[in-house]
Amino acid sequence: MAQTYEAMVDDTGHIQLLDRVTLPTGHRVLITVLEEPALSISETALLSEEALEDWNRPEEDEAWSYLQLGPSS
Repeated sequence: MAQTYEAMVDDTGHIQLLDRVTLPTGHRVLITVLEEPALSISETALLSEEALEDWNRPEEDEAWSYLQLGPSS
Protein backbone atom coordinates (compact mmCIF):
# COMPACT_ATOMS: atom_id res chain seq x y z
CA MET A 1 0.00 0.00 0.00
CA ALA A 2 1.35 3.43 -0.94
CA GLN A 3 1.88 5.85 1.92
CA THR A 4 2.54 9.59 1.72
CA TYR A 5 4.92 11.46 4.02
CA GLU A 6 5.53 15.19 4.10
CA ALA A 7 9.07 16.48 3.78
CA MET A 8 10.89 19.78 3.28
CA VAL A 9 14.01 20.63 1.34
CA ASP A 10 16.65 22.25 3.56
CA ASP A 11 19.07 25.05 2.62
CA THR A 12 21.56 22.54 1.24
CA GLY A 13 18.98 20.82 -0.98
CA HIS A 14 18.60 17.71 1.18
CA ILE A 15 15.15 16.24 1.77
CA GLN A 16 14.14 16.19 5.45
CA LEU A 17 11.10 14.15 6.46
CA LEU A 18 8.87 15.97 8.95
CA ASP A 19 8.12 12.77 10.88
CA ARG A 20 10.32 9.84 11.84
CA VAL A 21 9.73 7.08 9.29
CA THR A 22 11.05 3.53 9.25
CA LEU A 23 11.02 2.00 5.79
CA PRO A 24 11.68 -1.61 4.84
CA THR A 25 14.92 -2.30 2.97
CA GLY A 26 14.54 -2.73 -0.76
CA HIS A 27 11.27 -0.81 -1.19
CA ARG A 28 11.01 1.83 -3.88
CA VAL A 29 10.36 5.47 -2.99
CA LEU A 30 8.86 8.09 -5.31
CA ILE A 31 9.43 11.76 -4.58
CA THR A 32 7.03 14.42 -5.87
CA VAL A 33 8.24 18.00 -5.79
CA LEU A 34 5.33 20.41 -5.38
CA GLU A 35 5.40 23.65 -7.35
CA GLU A 36 4.42 25.92 -4.47
CA PRO A 37 6.70 26.54 -1.50
CA ALA A 38 5.55 25.61 1.99
CA LEU A 39 3.53 28.23 3.83
CA SER A 40 5.13 29.78 6.86
CA ILE A 41 3.29 29.45 10.17
CA SER A 42 2.20 33.09 10.05
CA GLU A 43 0.76 32.67 6.54
CA THR A 44 -1.15 29.59 7.62
CA ALA A 45 -2.59 31.44 10.60
CA LEU A 46 -3.66 34.32 8.40
CA LEU A 47 -5.35 32.01 5.91
CA SER A 48 -7.34 30.24 8.65
CA GLU A 49 -8.33 33.45 10.45
CA GLU A 50 -11.54 33.96 8.47
CA ALA A 51 -12.73 30.39 9.18
CA LEU A 52 -12.00 30.80 12.88
CA GLU A 53 -13.97 34.07 13.01
CA ASP A 54 -17.08 32.09 12.07
CA TRP A 55 -16.65 29.95 15.18
CA ASN A 56 -16.26 32.97 17.45
CA ARG A 57 -19.97 33.73 17.80
CA PRO A 58 -22.47 33.41 20.67
CA GLU A 59 -24.55 30.97 18.58
CA GLU A 60 -21.58 28.61 18.39
CA ASP A 61 -20.96 28.88 22.14
CA GLU A 62 -24.58 27.96 22.78
CA ALA A 63 -24.55 25.08 20.30
CA TRP A 64 -21.51 23.47 21.94
CA SER A 65 -22.29 24.40 25.57
CA TYR A 66 -23.32 20.85 26.45
CA LEU A 67 -19.67 19.83 26.09
CA GLN A 68 -18.51 22.27 28.78
CA LEU A 69 -17.35 20.69 32.02
CA GLY A 70 -19.04 21.92 35.14
CA PRO A 71 -21.46 20.97 37.90
CA SER A 72 -24.52 19.13 36.64
CA SER A 73 -27.92 20.65 37.38
